[in-house]
Amino acid sequence: MNRMDKHLQVPLSEKEYGDLKAIASRCGQSVDGWAREVLLKTRNELSHTVESKLHAIAEAAKHSFPSGDIEDILSEIEVGRKLL
Repeated sequence: MNRMDKHLQVPLSEKEYGDLKAIASRCGQSVDGWAREVLLKTRNELSHTVESKLHAIAEAAKHSFPSGDIEDILSEIEVGRKLL
């Protein structure tokens, strides 16, 4: 098991703590165990999101497609907006 030598303190109102305690209890966990699990899960989800976006950009940058003049493209966008 990893050695955990950092601790996080989060100020909560009595109601907030009670709400979290009830949720943790329904999950069969202590508040600290539940909070740690949720924090790590969120960290992993966010890092995967960033990694997948960077991967998509890198893949897209490998391609070369013809494009129009930027001023023409922008004017076409404006025309389209006026139609909405």
